[in-house]
Amino acid sequence: MGAEHFDLQPLDATFGAVVTGMKLAEIDDGAFAELYDAWLDYALLIFPGQHLARDEQIAFARRFGPPEFEIAPISNVRADGSVRPEDTADDVIKVLKGNMGWHCDSTYMPVQAKGAVFTCHVAPDAGGETGWADMRAAYDALDEATAARIADLSAHHSLRYSQGKIGLGDYSGYGMTETEAPLRPLVKIHPETGRKCLMVGRHAHAIPGMSEADSERLLQDLADFAVQPPRVYHHAWTPGDAVVWDNRALMHRACPWDMTKPRVMYHSRIAGDPASEGWVH
Repeated sequence: MGAEHFDLQPLDATFGAVVTGMKLAEIDDGAFAELYDAWLDYALLIFPGQHLARDEQIAFARRFGPPEFEIAPISNVRADGSVRPEDTADDVIKVLKGNMGWHCDSTYMPVQAKGAVFTCHVAPDAGGETGWADMRAAYDALDEATAARIADLSAHHSLRYSQGKIGLGDYSGYGMTETEAPLRPLVKIHPETGRKCLMVGRHAHAIPGMSEADSERLLQDLADFAVQPPRVYHHAWTPGDAVVWDNRALMHRACPWDMTKPRVMYHSRIAGDPASEGWVH
């Protein structure tokens, strides 16, 4: 696929590939069409050595669709260059700690994100990896009884819930002002590939018709099952790396690191289509 435009090396997992031989800032329409097809197939594409500038990252992300937001730092470094203390009263630290739980982006918003472009500017020497989990392969691996049990179930999704559960709620930030918790099926049909994907993660809770305890147990069991090899990959970052992932098919998380060390990433979130990623009341 796309041999004339780029080289693609699949990861040792059920998903994902490393892409070389192209500069994302200079990609033409023909190459992008092939890249988009590869993205739907692999769900995660990793591009070493890109060193995208802010405007280049935004422009590349926009090729996948309109932005949910154009770009935001995911960083423990202040504007003056100093590293934030690991203070859980700090709203930024609360966000960074929350991101360490497995999740899909914006499931707590009225419209779930389509995907994201993520770039590394400063990486710690150890830790701070980003992990992804293939929710297509996770669904495919379910036993028949579990698949039948969850076929018609849904769960509410809330950032207030997920942050509160780890004791890091009550902050002013993106998604925290949402007063309703969208109800989303546990089995999502991918709108472009038609594949069934598990839809769980840290924001999911309160399955209608189940007790709180039974709901929590089922959601945790499904998430734990999903993040087993060969359905997971953790990427050790090198400054200059860029990735794009399909938020409709993968969960992701940040891994802990020594937070006295700087870690500076930039995130561009691609808006979902309300027809397929919206919350149907």
